Amino acid sequence: MKRGANGVSGSRVAASKGVSFSKSPVLAVSLPTWRSRVVLFVLFAAFAALGIRAMWLQGMSNEFLQKQGKSRYERTIELPATRGKIMDRNGQVLASSLPVKAVWAIPEDVLASPPEKLAALARLLEMSDAELRKKLDSDRTFVYLKRQVEMDVIEKIEKLKISGLDTRKEYKRFYPQGEVMTHVVGFTNVEDAGQESMELAQQKTLQGTTGSRRVIKDRLGRIVEDVGLSKPPHDGKDLTLSIDSKLQYIAFSSIKEAVEKFNAKAGAAVVLDVHSGEVLALANYPTYNPNDRRLLTGEQLRNRVITDTFEPGSTLKPFTVALALETRRVTPDTMFDTAPGYMVIGDKRVRDMHRYGMLSVSKIIQKSSNIGMAKIALPMPPQEMWEIFTKSGFGQQPKFGFPGAVAGRVRPYKSWRPIEQANMAFGHGISVSLLQLARSYMIFARDGDIIPLSFQKVTEPPMGQRVISPQTARQLRTMLESVVGPEGTASKAQVPGYRVGGKTGTAQKLINGRYSNTRNVGSFVGIAPMSKPRFVIAVMVDDPAGAFRTGGWVAAPTFAALAGSALRAANITPDSTIKDIIIPEHPLEEGL
Repeated sequence: MKRGANGVSGSRVAASKGVSFSKSPVLAVSLPTWRSRVVLFVLFAAFAALGIRAMWLQGMSNEFLQKQGKSRYERTIELPATRGKIMDRNGQVLASSLPVKAVWAIPEDVLASPPEKLAALARLLEMSDAELRKKLDSDRTFVYLKRQVEMDVIEKIEKLKISGLDTRKEYKRFYPQGEVMTHVVGFTNVEDAGQESMELAQQKTLQGTTGSRRVIKDRLGRIVEDVGLSKPPHDGKDLTLSIDSKLQYIAFSSIKEAVEKFNAKAGAAVVLDVHSGEVLALANYPTYNPNDRRLLTGEQLRNRVITDTFEPGSTLKPFTVALALETRRVTPDTMFDTAPGYMVIGDKRVRDMHRYGMLSVSKIIQKSSNIGMAKIALPMPPQEMWEIFTKSGFGQQPKFGFPGAVAGRVRPYKSWRPIEQANMAFGHGISVSLLQLARSYMIFARDGDIIPLSFQKVTEPPMGQRVISPQTARQLRTMLESVVGPEGTASKAQVPGYRVGGKTGTAQKLINGRYSNTRNVGSFVGIAPMSKPRFVIAVMVDDPAGAFRTGGWVAAPTFAALAGSALRAANITPDSTIKDIIIPEHPLEEGL
């Protein structure tokens, strides 16, 4: 205290005597010269570093910094292209794209909105409050709340004026004919990409090319400036199918009625144009509505005409007979003894449903005799049978550009045993799709040649590949017409006013590796009208229930209903004077 007082007193004395303040004894502290120089050097180095950094950023890193800046305020907006329409052969629209919008949000901003607005938003988006908040409970700065929202709903959402909520233009596919046409047309996903059938097969043609433009957006996602158009969108091309909507509805209605009437698991039908190879109708049941796929199951999705294989049964008999006629091993009148109704090949027994005795080749087809077919087939080299099967399209990968098409199976002829050769003669031990089976009958309808199939409208007749001679084809048409007569296995396939022909088929289903005695597939393939063939129609009924479940009982009458309506819808002149058809009380059945 005393020293402090003396110090203060000394300073005052010095000041009173005119001594300079800087000369005060208190401030007279001696500092080393090097310390001031170090401080000066450090300051100079810091300013130099800042200058160099500024030069680097303004000069060498200018392009990088501009890119980083643009990434924070410039955005590329995708301009979606309109997917092409799908139309039937007459120009009726089967699939078109409707404008809709996707609703997206900046979670942080939307959650700051009043609870009543969030509740209203949830109702409009058809979700619960909990579901909406779960979507918004995200660390991301951008989340989709719902895609493909209808425009009337979008208008209501915009009226809520929720901060951080915006929409994006997109398209939603609409299918006017719904479940009737779905297995032909297919559907698209939320990204407007084809997922099934023609929507998938023709994806590149239909989808078009999306465009884009650069814009400046603020942090709320609002466009504040349009930088300009970068790339215009190019809409997809329209697609015209071979399908006739009238025939498609007839085929769908016929197969649906058959499945329900016979308590079957499923059914399918296909109609082909004999002249062009165009697929005029393709129907499956069960089916689904492509406009509402929330309850879609695998059973509904399956395109059984193309993707499912089955043993064709007796529908394959005409091909073995055609080979025998073509090689002149038999004539239509060659007789075979089928008594006593069964025959033993190796350790296996082949049987007929009835004891026919002596039958001509024509009668073997009409009565669908398994024994007669075995006796025709066994003397022939297996290679020749294999060749006519493969030339007819069996065991071959279809080339009509439809997704999921199967090849079926024809085993190599070198491994055939006699019983296997006999079985194949009447359609067992071989697998085909319904579309393959229908196409193969073009050989008989077209005087011996076969042509490619097309799901798109054909402008020029395709080139055919000869399989059998015209004479053999005409002989087979005569036999097939007798099958639908009162003495044949398909008397229920008769169509009033028209001459038709075809062949029934009944094949036991393989259940756990063994043929079932109670479950089968009934089928029928027919030609109409026989005087001047226009249609080949194939019908398949899978796993019918009840006492009568053969092709003649379940598939033949379905063919009759379909063919009659199709012939009238196509304005084809009747070629038969018989108006009242004769169906026996107990129609003849082919053997299983």
